[in-house]
Amino acid sequence: MSNLPQLTDALLNLEDRVAVLTLNRHDLRNALTGSNLIDDIVATADWVNHCDDVSVLVITGAGSAFSAGGNVRDMAERGGDFAGDVAECSDRYRKGIQRIPLALQAVEVPIIAAVNGPAIGAGFDLANMADVRIASEKAKFGETFLNLGIIPGDGGAWFMQRLIGYQRAFELTLTGRVVEAKEAKELGIALDVVSADELMPTTMKMATRIASQPPKATRLTKRLMKMAQRMELKDFLDLCSVFQGMCHNEPEHLDAVNRMLESMAKK
Repeated sequence: MSNLPQLTDALLNLEDRVAVLTLNRHDLRNALTGSNLIDDIVATADWVNHCDDVSVLVITGAGSAFSAGGNVRDMAERGGDFAGDVAECSDRYRKGIQRIPLALQAVEVPIIAAVNGPAIGAGFDLANMADVRIASEKAKFGETFLNLGIIPGDGGAWFMQRLIGYQRAFELTLTGRVVEAKEAKELGIALDVVSADELMPTTMKMATRIASQPPKATRLTKRLMKMAQRMELKDFLDLCSVFQGMCHNEPEHLDAVNRMLESMAKK
């Protein structure tokens, strides 16, 4: 199933087992609400899980921003996803932006966020839903919901404290301050910070390296990494034994072992 899904506000391409999803509403600074980006992200996540030709998903933004998060003009007008009474607004969140964390949390391949510019509010949370974040020196990160009198309604508080710890996540969330790329690396938000010109080459170098690994074992390893966060050790080891049994019976395992033996023989 390598046929790409039809997207409206994002671009998707697949090459050498690396899928690159580019949020393409730079006129809205890639805002997730007030656009079709929610549907596009969810559709891509589902496609990745059903496409054996994909080993890595890269998410980045077109234009100057990674994502501005929510559409502030809609908020001001109490329109779009933010219209209606408590029940109506809640229903729109569940059927709208909250589909993104559920979809990305279920993605079976590694996700790398190439943060090309500001990642603000839900855009920051989107970056934190990835497994790895590589930031351009032009990137900024802000959990700015309280600045607007709202809470992180997309699950941001769940993701950030698992990434950088409760205390640091608390400070960023409750102050709503925006941090530059350098500080983001120091806090553990970004794995690396590079120049704008080097962002995609650096990201693709990592993505290509991961994509060169045996694909079925890569997916199982990603699943194990996620499961380890919520399982007791004994139960986790039981699961590891089953997954390992699966790996030992896959042709890709023997292929990898034989390549290693051939490499050793040449030394």
